Amino acid sequence: MTNHIALFEPLMPSNTGNIARTCAATDTVLDLIYPLGFRTDDKSLKRAGLDYWDNVNIHYHDDLDAFLATIPDKQFLYLITKFSDQVYTDPDYSDITKDHYFLFGKETTGLPEPFMRANPDKALRIPMTDKVRALNLSNSAAIVIFEALRQQNFAGLEKSHRYPHDKLK
Repeated sequence: MTNHIALFEPLMPSNTGNIARTCAATDTVLDLIYPLGFRTDDKSLKRAGLDYWDNVNIHYHDDLDAFLATIPDKQFLYLITKFSDQVYTDPDYSDITKDHYFLFGKETTGLPEPFMRANPDKALRIPMTDKVRALNLSNSAAIVIFEALRQQNFAGLEKSHRYPHDKLK
């Protein structure tokens, strides 16, 4: 089982860097869909990801269709958007034998409207007030991936950590 965070045409290197750090912390694959709004050697991208880049499994895709072609079972593709009546906690992500793909849109415009209209059953929303247009992309990715991981009982993740001087009893 692998979880994927996929970013469609991300524009802000700091968001992508923060998401990469979350991917390193959760053993989640990061899928980046071109065109990117920055170069991958951008200083703010590297700074946001800190020294975790070697621990991030990144896949690059030429466009949305190329990314979609890599998904073996579209049943496990989720489109994160504000245009949905379904909440991100509604689906069952607990099947750890399947790969789960969480696709997030561009910071300014989201996912392409024709694509979203063709796939309303895959669209999920993070509930929020109407006082903001959207949550920050890196925060949204963290919210969604940790819900999936919670349902998967945090498989493969360290659930507790002790100070070095503490002894296990």
